Amino acid sequence: MTTYSKVTRHGQVTLPASVRRKLGIEEGDIVEVVVEDDKAVLLPKKIVDKSQAYFWTKEWQDAEREASEDIKAGRIKTFDTTEELLEDLDKK
Repeated sequence: MTTYSKVTRHGQVTLPASVRRKLGIEEGDIVEVVVEDDKAVLLPKKIVDKSQAYFWTKEWQDAEREASEDIKAGRIKTFDTTEELLEDLDKK
């Protein structure tokens, strides 16, 4: 897809509606501007609250992926009481 936009005197560029739709960019969204050689690349970004940033670390996401795989494979245990859980933990 090729489109053209004009740079205003304030350095602003309007992204055509077709580009915004294709990338899922809405008013108020954040885009990262990366300069690669002689190109400017716009990357849609989501801002994450600092208190939630841990969730998006590689380590946490790897653990989430592993947990999801364990659940799908049936490698889980359920307990009716806390005591049952603690007894199972003590066995290890």
